Amino acid sequence: MAEQAIRILGIDPGLRHTGWGLIECVGTRLIFLACGAIHSNDKLTLADRLRQLHEGLSEVIHLHRPDEAAVEETFINRDPQSALRLGQARGIALVVPALAGLPVAEYAANLIKKTVVGSGHADKKQIAMMVQVLLPKANAASADAADALAIAICHSQHRGARALHAALVQAPKQTKPPRQIKAQRKFTP
Repeated sequence: MAEQAIRILGIDPGLRHTGWGLIECVGTRLIFLACGAIHSNDKLTLADRLRQLHEGLSEVIHLHRPDEAAVEETFINRDPQSALRLGQARGIALVVPALAGLPVAEYAANLIKKTVVGSGHADKKQIAMMVQVLLPKANAASADAADALAIAICHSQHRGARALHAALVQAPKQTKPPRQIKAQRKFTP
């Protein structure tokens, strides 16, 4: 019986550049499909920049028809204004696939790095290098696209555990109490 191919869209949110990467996962085999970045015009208003990201991600989803999406969680930023803008871009990265009916998973940056590189504190060069090793046909022209592919790879590795956890959470509770074992008396002659 052949395993079903799953198309995974990884999204690296950013207000200036939102990276995206698409892979296909067949069992443990990963296949590069496409990647790129959506750029917003920094001369436009915030609302128009967010609209550009929304339209760009919508087009990627329409063209490539992924089955699932994964988004990097926001890290804490010292500049509150930058953190707020990144959060707004991240909101777009979460809502666009959700509106398309895709399940969306979120992963911390350290987990993505640890999954792909083996170290939770890897730098962008190490991530890009490992993405190239894991997906030899990948042509990530930017760090944003490489990061998005790393997010998709991370999801491919963790999606089975997430599905199992979700199934266990939704499983009906046991109605019978667990069988109790009676204590045995020690035999003394």
